[in-house]
Parts: sequence; C-alpha cells; structure tokens
Amino acid sequence: EYEGERNAEGERHGRGKARLPNGDTYDGEYEHGLRNGQGTYRFTSGARYIGEYRQNKKHGQGIFFYPDGSKYEGDWVDDQRHGYGVYTYANGDSYTGDWFNHNRHGQGTYIYKESGSKYVGGWINGNQGGAAELIHLNHRFQGMFLNGYPIGRGKYVFDSGCEQHGEYVHAETAKEGEEEEEEHTLLVPPKWKATDITKVTLWTPNVEQPPSPTE
Repeated sequence: EYEGERNAEGERHGRGKARLPNGDTYDGEYEHGLRNGQGTYRFTSGARYIGEYRQNKKHGQGIFFYPDGSKYEGDWVDDQRHGYGVYTYANGDSYTGDWFNHNRHGQGTYIYKESGSKYVGGWINGNQGGAAELIHLNHRFQGMFLNGYPIGRGKYVFDSGCEQHGEYVHAETAKEGEEEEEEHTLLVPPKWKATDITKVTLWTPNVEQPPSPTE
C-alpha cells in the first residue's frame, strides 16, 4: 500500500507513506520509486530507523532503535554502521567512536556501566586491538591489545603514585605439539608478569591511523 506523491511516470516521488508486504512501514521521502532522503522505517520486530536514505539503503545520519532496547546514532553507508557513531547497548554499556563496515574499527571509547571501567584506544574488526588505556576506579592499564586481550609489554598506573611495569604472556601448554592443547591455549587469557615498580611517568599511545571510512 502506498499513499503519497508520484512523478509523471507514476513512480513514488516526493513525500509518502508505504506499508510493505511483510508488515513493515515507511514514512518519508522517495525519489524515482526508491526511499531517498529523510524518513522513518518501522519493522514488525519492533525496531525502527529514523534518518537518511539513499536508493533504499540507510545512508547518511540516522538513529536505529533495536528490539532489545539498544540503539545506534551516527553515520551509515550502504545499510552499514560506518563512520562515526554512538552505540548504547541493552545492558547500559556504550561505545563512542569509529565504525567500519558495521564493526567498531579505528579509535573509540567503550564504557562498562556496571563497573564504571573505560577502554580508550584502538579497535580492529569489532575487537579491542592496538594501543589503548583501560581505566578502572583507582588504577589503569596502558599497553597493547589484541583480540580483546592485553598483550605484550605494558604498565599499571595506580592513583597512589606508582607504576607496575611488566608484560602479558600466554600460558605455556602442558603438552606441546598436540593440536588440541595448542587450540585450547588461544582461549586462555594471557597472564600478567610484573617486572618492576617505578614512579608515574607520562604515557602516550602509539596510534596508527585506521583505514579511511571512504575506502
């Protein structure tokens, strides 16, 4: 069903309202039969999108409300979260930063609502990766991350005014050479191995530029 403006060729063109065969509805702008411009799309699942479209795809600025209560507000490219945006999760956590092809990718800040902890730094394909700072209530960790885990050398900085230096190392496998054991190790978080304690020094992350969102 469609109610709205059409052009000389009879295509949906201008402002209109439509109900799709699956029960979804769209209220907004059309161009040559396609959703184009500003509009509101409501899904039968309870989700809804309010924002810009280009040739039937979410493209530009928009807010997506998900059925679980989470929401994303920011840039879209070809139906994907892409560019800069803020995602508020159903459990109250939030991520503010770069997106690339629907994933957290680039530089961003993730806040854990329950603990109040905050991760500030690099992301690679949805996971924590690269130089970052993990900030807790009375101390923080500064170092490198890979696939969501700290890896290699880093330091803990305590509010009391001292630092503990060391590195995160993967646990050794009990039976080397067995594939099952090796695969199991990948699931075990690396362990912190402390080396020395010093006074607080200035830390600056070695930030690599993420791929350009336009690429």
